[in-house]
Amino acid sequence: MLSLHAALSQIDQIILGKPHQIRLSVACLLAGGHLLIEDLPGVGKTTLAHVLAKTLGLEFQRIQFTSDLLPADLIGVSVYDRAANEFRFHPGPVFTQVILADEINRATPKTQSALLEAMEERQVTQDGITHRLPEPFFVIATQNPQQQIGTFPLPESQLDRFLMRIALGYPNAAAERALLAGEDRRMMIADLAARLSVAELQTLQQAVRRIRVSDALLDYLQALLLHTRQSPRYANGLSPRAGLGLLNAARAWALLDGRQAVLPEDVQAVMPGVAGHRLLSANGQMASDEEINALLREVAIP
Repeated sequence: MLSLHAALSQIDQIILGKPHQIRLSVACLLAGGHLLIEDLPGVGKTTLAHVLAKTLGLEFQRIQFTSDLLPADLIGVSVYDRAANEFRFHPGPVFTQVILADEINRATPKTQSALLEAMEERQVTQDGITHRLPEPFFVIATQNPQQQIGTFPLPESQLDRFLMRIALGYPNAAAERALLAGEDRRMMIADLAARLSVAELQTLQQAVRRIRVSDALLDYLQALLLHTRQSPRYANGLSPRAGLGLLNAARAWALLDGRQAVLPEDVQAVMPGVAGHRLLSANGQMASDEEINALLREVAIP
């Protein structure tokens, strides 16, 4: 746990004034999920992805998503080898431990969907042959608000593959002053040391799965899921997969607090990040944090 706290502290030194978002990001990766960071350009989305990969000691590839990006540019392509008289697969940049899909919603839905199998199955299939991806494998995607020019909305099936969606927002005055007066954050990342090894990270992920969950906590979780399905405020309710994601994220949050059992407060802490992009309001918009917090107030803790 000391190395985990050292990792959090190091990320805090680069991404200033955003401790809650950093904890959510680390909880997402400890739970084995993928992370979507949605916000305006220039608030630190790409920097957060870089510092997460560097601090956790993971191999890292960045892909700039554009409107002309093709699926083969992500997963790779088979090229005919005359000497061997056969096609050989040349892996694409998706074959790494952390892939940063930068501005993912600037690519077409066809290219966005090329990540579906990789995110869900940790493998890609090319010409009928399945290729396993490295372990661990995380996708950290950034996207600009959909109202910006040149963006394509992510398909619902793609959104559902992300365990969490977070926003960084503008820094507070003290953090922005430290940012303006301090060293360039990108240059600082180059000098960072890994605070966790891959083996330590995988051990922590296994520890997350062993965090205890009481029957009363499961009752509370089911009550939340049922409320989203019955409330006229939402066009759709949370799926069983969303419920499993919420439980895993709450386990990771409990681990970050050094506890061996999940509390209702853990579920409440991760609920906006896990449910916000899966719940659609009656007007067709994604549920805001305020709406999720209202939902949490309406469902009693057993």
